[in-house]
Amino acid sequence: MEAITSLKSIQLDALRETANIGAGHAATALSQMTGSRIMIDVPSIQVLRLEALPEQFSAEEEPVAAVMMHMLGDMSGRTLLVFPRPTVMRLAELMLRRPLGSSVALGELEASAIKEAGNILSGAYLNALSDFLGMLLLPSPPSLVVDLSAAVLSSAFAQFAHDPDCIVCVETEFTLLDRADTLRGFFLLLPEPASLQSMLRALRLA
Repeated sequence: MEAITSLKSIQLDALRETANIGAGHAATALSQMTGSRIMIDVPSIQVLRLEALPEQFSAEEEPVAAVMMHMLGDMSGRTLLVFPRPTVMRLAELMLRRPLGSSVALGELEASAIKEAGNILSGAYLNALSDFLGMLLLPSPPSLVVDLSAAVLSSAFAQFAHDPDCIVCVETEFTLLDRADTLRGFFLLLPEPASLQSMLRALRLA
């Protein structure tokens, strides 16, 4: 944990630029799918402890939606793309090309749309990270969990032998240029301990 939390600013900047590249590819793909002009920015990247995460997403009593994927290949672990509820409904409307405010519940169609958006975004981030680290990173098919943020994280960590040593959190802002609106989400990278060491070696820290 000490090594990853002591990342130098130049290394965090490199990871942020990598995330920006992934966000750019995802914005292009989502714009083509939705027929709307979407710009995705990465305002921050942090390495956080488990207990610091839920407060990043939303109020404790408000549910979030998380698109979960296994990370396979040269590194193993999980990825989560977490959306606060307002972002979930707005993003579902975009994916389904519905009018603003027309979706009031997360039904089967909305859930499928959110999973597809999460698949695009997480895949774009992993591809960019794969290129940056020089490693093969493959995402599994996505699954969707809707619950309070603490419960979502517990579900994501269930297959780990212990809590992850660190969680890389990329805050993502979606600017809907056609609607002059901004949404946000969080991409989380949870590497297994051995994969964390591989990541640190690629960053020349281990």
